[in-house]
Amino acid sequence: MQPEHLRAVVYVLSSVAFIIGLKQLSHPRSARRGNLIAAAGMLLAIVATMAMPTSEGRMLGNIGLILAAMALGTLIGWISARRVPMTAMPQMVSLFNGMGGGCAAAIALLEMVHASEDGTRLEPAAASMIAASAIIGSVSLSGSLVAFAKLQGILERSFRFRGQNVANSAIAAAALVLSGIVVAQGEANPAMLAGSVALALLYGIAFVVPIGGADMPVVISFLNSCTGVAAAFGGLYYRNHVMLTGGIVVGAAGMLLTLLMARAMNRSVLNVLFSHFGETAGASGGASHRTMRSITPDDAAVLLGYARDVVIVPGYGLAVAQGQHALVKLASELERRGVRVRYAIHPVAGRMPGHMNVLLAEANVPYEQLVEMEAINPDMPQVDVVLVVGANDVVNPAARTDPSSPLWGMPIIDADRARNVIVIKRSMNPGYAGVDNALFYLPNTSMLFGDAKAMLEAVLENVKSL
Repeated sequence: MQPEHLRAVVYVLSSVAFIIGLKQLSHPRSARRGNLIAAAGMLLAIVATMAMPTSEGRMLGNIGLILAAMALGTLIGWISARRVPMTAMPQMVSLFNGMGGGCAAAIALLEMVHASEDGTRLEPAAASMIAASAIIGSVSLSGSLVAFAKLQGILERSFRFRGQNVANSAIAAAALVLSGIVVAQGEANPAMLAGSVALALLYGIAFVVPIGGADMPVVISFLNSCTGVAAAFGGLYYRNHVMLTGGIVVGAAGMLLTLLMARAMNRSVLNVLFSHFGETAGASGGASHRTMRSITPDDAAVLLGYARDVVIVPGYGLAVAQGQHALVKLASELERRGVRVRYAIHPVAGRMPGHMNVLLAEANVPYEQLVEMEAINPDMPQVDVVLVVGANDVVNPAARTDPSSPLWGMPIIDADRARNVIVIKRSMNPGYAGVDNALFYLPNTSMLFGDAKAMLEAVLENVKSL
């Protein structure tokens, strides 16, 4: 078998590994195995690329530099993944995604430089692939870095002004015009493409900066899709099957997840990305005239310990407090007492897609106990106690009852319809969307103020003493 044919076979095997790995990521029990399978597929593709000659009989050059770069990247990735706390996982995902987009853009620019140095005339199709990879990858890079800054707290507010969408559209149009000139010329023009990339980087910043924190999970998913599309264009240019397949899989999965999350918020993708809804929404009027009821860990233990059916609603506050293991211990103690315990998962809870699933999987929560919003809501009127731990906007009944609320129409977990609700929260501050929560003031709701981990541990000790 010719080397190029053997490499094509290896690329097909690698592509299959990507697809199998992605499929296994859909279930917490198989997610780690899926990651390993996909990583093995990537390693196989890299080895094949480096070890086998091209169809022209040439071997890959600069092997030493490539290996050094791979070793450095592996070391940084390994240390980051081992040390990052669960609360910072969304930031890491956003940062790594941005690096993928930046890599696609850098490769496209280098190809344009090489074509210019060689005097190669670019066909319109080839020039279009290079330009698309450069522009989309640049938007993903700068947009992901802004998302990282927002999630990390480096950029604490959104910047908005009248006519912002028009200005952003003008920047995007200018980037497309420059890249269109490159394609129309047919000659390699690195300076013109670099100008297009600079505008694309600016657009990525201007695009994400106005978006509020409540919509950040959708933004991360959308930018992830952009990175996949940029890589796919690179694969088309190089006629590299594994690069093309990987890009298509990432792009399609990211866009599908974006659509699903937007649907879970009862909003269109365009509304999420361009409506600038977020933390400046403001608290509901009249909140200061309402009263709420607070309880102690001992009171909460009595409610939970003598209940028959308990539903736990986790949120980002649980991740901040790193209280997932304390929560599981409390749930186990309740189950030992004969209480039925389930976890209600909202599609956009947390700061990234699937954040709560990852958080609970880390604490070894049985997957069968995780119930999606649509499945748990019909049971809520029969639930004895709903324990809300660090969640806010996803249980706000104003989304269902108040047409004037910014959350109006967003599907929520109907915690307010349960017989009793216990909310563990540090304070009465609104959630990431900046909207006051009507749930806190309902007569069947009790507030347990304090750090989620500390309160869960205190409730557990009181349950044990019942």
